[in-house]
Amino acid sequence: MRTRLVAAAASLAALLAGCSSGGVYPATPLPASSTPAPTTSTTTGAAPACANPTASYQPDGLPGPGDLPAGSYMQAIRARGRLIAGVSADTLQLGARNPLTGQIEGFDIDMLRLVADAIFGDPSRIELRVITAADRIPVLANGTVDIVARNFSITCARWQQIAFSAEYYRSGQKVLVPLGSRAQTLSDLKDKRVCAPAGSTSLAKIGDFAGVIPVAAATHTGCLVLLQQGQIDAITGDDTVLAGLSAQDPYAKVTAAKAFTVEPYGLGIANSHPEFVRFVNAVLERAKRDGTWTRAYNTWLAGALGPAPAPPAAVYGRTP
Repeated sequence: MRTRLVAAAASLAALLAGCSSGGVYPATPLPASSTPAPTTSTTTGAAPACANPTASYQPDGLPGPGDLPAGSYMQAIRARGRLIAGVSADTLQLGARNPLTGQIEGFDIDMLRLVADAIFGDPSRIELRVITAADRIPVLANGTVDIVARNFSITCARWQQIAFSAEYYRSGQKVLVPLGSRAQTLSDLKDKRVCAPAGSTSLAKIGDFAGVIPVAAATHTGCLVLLQQGQIDAITGDDTVLAGLSAQDPYAKVTAAKAFTVEPYGLGIANSHPEFVRFVNAVLERAKRDGTWTRAYNTWLAGALGPAPAPPAAVYGRTP
């Protein structure tokens, strides 16, 4: 059984890696990679450049598809006929290609469909372009895409190059272990081998826990294969990524311990379009308020991470 699971995981990884574009629109060239009860309470007022990286632009209402402001970026997207978004195609539960339907789906994709629906009145008017993590800022800076949803942590350094929506998901680093393991966090894995992608902050964090043996792989999928082969004892990374790995392997689980880092996810948008950021923030506000956010969470993430928490509260006060 374990051998069949390893083969299945390798086949799935190969299939996902071979997919280059989502949606029904033709693929276009990408630039070279560079190296990188729910409530929505708000905080307003003047803010220093980055007193709080999660602070975004205050929304200014949510016009209907037929009432988009003249000259706005939303109107330009509507005139084009589709929203263009940068996404992952191999992060299960967030953005991954379904091998049966060929469609890219997940929690991140659902957030993008809400934006498309707000612009067009049709959530399917969206072109998904598969990008790497390193591509996220370049494709926004050069206008290749309108928006990026790819487990994109909001940081002060990134605000220097692009803009972010309000936080739409609060992730954090956790641990994935075999079903029979009693370990809950890295502190329980002294003298054990723990895998994370090479060059990642997750791999660096292992060094904070004395005695834990770090093992690097090219990707989290590579770590999963090592776990299935018995070459490592655990995997560490964002809880969202680990949820996808546990969905691939019924003999692995994400531990119930609280995350030991904080990773606020935002939708990335070019800093030249603050009106689009405000619009997207209004879309997210509505989704958090009317239960759409919770339904998306329960569809994609609850199986591995438990029932939906309250959506992350928006923070505003940033000025363009």
